[in-house]
Amino acid sequence: MATTQPVDGDSAGTFLGHPKGLFVLFFAEMWERFSYYGMRALLIFYLTKHWLFSDSDAGIIYGAYTALVYITPVVGGYLADKYLGQRKAVLFGAVLLTLGHFFMAFEGDPARTATSAHATCHR
Repeated sequence: MATTQPVDGDSAGTFLGHPKGLFVLFFAEMWERFSYYGMRALLIFYLTKHWLFSDSDAGIIYGAYTALVYITPVVGGYLADKYLGQRKAVLFGAVLLTLGHFFMAFEGDPARTATSAHATCHR
Protein backbone atom coordinates (compact mmCIF):
# COMPACT_ATOMS: atom_id res chain seq x y z
CA MET A 1 0.00 0.00 0.00
CA ALA A 2 1.51 3.29 -1.11
CA THR A 3 1.31 6.28 1.12
CA THR A 4 1.67 9.83 -0.09
CA GLN A 5 3.24 12.59 1.86
CA PRO A 6 1.22 15.78 2.25
CA VAL A 7 2.49 18.58 0.07
CA ASP A 8 3.69 21.54 2.09
CA GLY A 9 4.69 25.17 1.62
CA ASP A 10 5.77 26.45 -1.77
CA SER A 11 5.28 23.18 -3.61
CA ALA A 12 1.54 23.45 -2.95
CA GLY A 13 1.40 27.16 -3.89
CA THR A 14 0.55 28.14 -0.33
CA PHE A 15 2.08 30.25 2.40
CA LEU A 16 1.12 29.66 6.03
CA GLY A 17 -1.68 27.41 4.82
CA HIS A 18 -3.24 30.06 2.57
CA PRO A 19 -2.98 30.54 -1.20
CA LYS A 20 -0.18 32.96 -2.11
CA GLY A 21 -2.58 35.14 -4.05
CA LEU A 22 -4.52 35.83 -0.86
CA PHE A 23 -1.65 37.93 0.47
CA VAL A 24 -1.50 39.97 -2.73
CA LEU A 25 -5.25 40.46 -2.55
CA PHE A 26 -5.07 41.47 1.11
CA PHE A 27 -2.38 44.10 0.59
CA ALA A 28 -4.01 45.48 -2.56
CA GLU A 29 -7.32 45.79 -0.73
CA MET A 30 -5.60 47.35 2.29
CA TRP A 31 -3.92 49.94 0.06
CA GLU A 32 -7.20 50.73 -1.69
CA ARG A 33 -9.04 51.17 1.63
CA PHE A 34 -6.26 53.34 3.03
CA SER A 35 -6.45 55.49 -0.09
CA TYR A 36 -10.24 55.84 -0.04
CA TYR A 37 -10.75 56.53 3.65
CA GLY A 38 -7.68 58.76 3.82
CA MET A 39 -8.98 60.84 0.93
CA ARG A 40 -12.43 61.06 2.45
CA ALA A 41 -10.95 62.35 5.68
CA LEU A 42 -8.97 65.09 3.98
CA LEU A 43 -11.09 66.09 0.98
CA ILE A 44 -13.47 68.61 2.57
CA PHE A 45 -10.71 70.07 4.72
CA TYR A 46 -8.52 70.54 1.63
CA LEU A 47 -11.34 72.02 -0.45
CA THR A 48 -12.41 74.52 2.21
CA LYS A 49 -9.00 75.55 3.56
CA HIS A 50 -6.74 75.34 0.51
CA TRP A 51 -9.10 76.08 -2.39
CA LEU A 52 -11.53 78.21 -0.34
CA PHE A 53 -14.69 76.40 -1.44
CA SER A 54 -17.80 77.06 0.59
CA ASP A 55 -18.96 74.24 2.86
CA SER A 56 -21.92 73.48 0.59
CA ASP A 57 -19.81 73.34 -2.58
CA ALA A 58 -17.23 71.14 -0.84
CA GLY A 59 -20.06 68.86 0.30
CA ILE A 60 -21.30 68.52 -3.29
CA ILE A 61 -17.82 67.57 -4.50
CA TYR A 62 -17.48 65.12 -1.60
CA GLY A 63 -20.80 63.53 -2.56
CA ALA A 64 -19.72 63.27 -6.20
CA TYR A 65 -16.44 61.67 -5.14
CA THR A 66 -18.26 59.12 -2.99
CA ALA A 67 -20.74 58.36 -5.80
CA LEU A 68 -17.91 57.86 -8.28
CA VAL A 69 -16.19 55.46 -5.90
CA TYR A 70 -19.23 53.20 -6.14
CA ILE A 71 -20.03 53.58 -9.86
CA THR A 72 -16.56 53.45 -11.43
CA PRO A 73 -16.00 49.76 -10.51
CA VAL A 74 -19.07 48.93 -12.61
CA VAL A 75 -17.58 50.75 -15.60
CA GLY A 76 -14.14 49.30 -14.91
CA GLY A 77 -15.56 45.80 -14.61
CA TYR A 78 -17.33 46.17 -17.93
CA LEU A 79 -14.16 47.41 -19.63
CA ALA A 80 -12.09 44.65 -18.04
CA ASP A 81 -14.51 41.92 -19.11
CA LYS A 82 -15.05 43.29 -22.60
CA TYR A 83 -11.62 44.58 -23.61
CA LEU A 84 -8.74 44.32 -21.14
CA GLY A 85 -8.91 40.99 -19.35
CA GLN A 86 -8.20 40.35 -15.68
CA ARG A 87 -4.43 40.86 -15.57
CA LYS A 88 -4.34 44.03 -17.67
CA ALA A 89 -7.24 45.51 -15.71
CA VAL A 90 -5.50 44.91 -12.39
CA LEU A 91 -2.25 46.35 -13.75
CA PHE A 92 -4.04 49.39 -15.17
CA GLY A 93 -5.86 49.98 -11.88
CA ALA A 94 -2.63 49.68 -9.91
CA VAL A 95 -0.89 52.16 -12.21
CA LEU A 96 -3.76 54.66 -11.87
CA LEU A 97 -3.79 54.31 -8.09
CA THR A 98 -0.02 54.74 -7.92
CA LEU A 99 -0.05 57.80 -10.16
CA GLY A 100 -2.87 59.32 -8.12
CA HIS A 101 -0.91 58.92 -4.91
CA PHE A 102 2.24 60.25 -6.57
CA PHE A 103 0.53 63.42 -7.80
CA MET A 104 -1.10 64.04 -4.41
CA ALA A 105 2.42 64.55 -3.07
CA PHE A 106 2.70 67.83 -4.99
CA GLU A 107 0.95 70.91 -3.72
CA GLY A 108 -0.33 73.62 -6.01
CA ASP A 109 -0.58 77.29 -5.26
CA PRO A 110 -3.38 78.03 -2.80
CA ALA A 111 -6.44 79.89 -3.96
CA ARG A 112 -6.59 83.58 -3.19
CA THR A 113 -9.61 85.54 -2.13
CA ALA A 114 -10.62 88.54 -4.18
CA THR A 115 -9.21 90.93 -1.56
CA SER A 116 -5.82 89.19 -1.38
CA ALA A 117 -5.55 89.04 -5.19
CA HIS A 118 -6.46 92.75 -5.40
CA ALA A 119 -3.88 93.66 -2.76
CA THR A 120 -1.19 91.67 -4.59
CA CYS A 121 -1.80 93.54 -7.85
CA HIS A 122 -1.45 96.97 -6.23
CA ARG A 123 1.79 96.53 -4.34
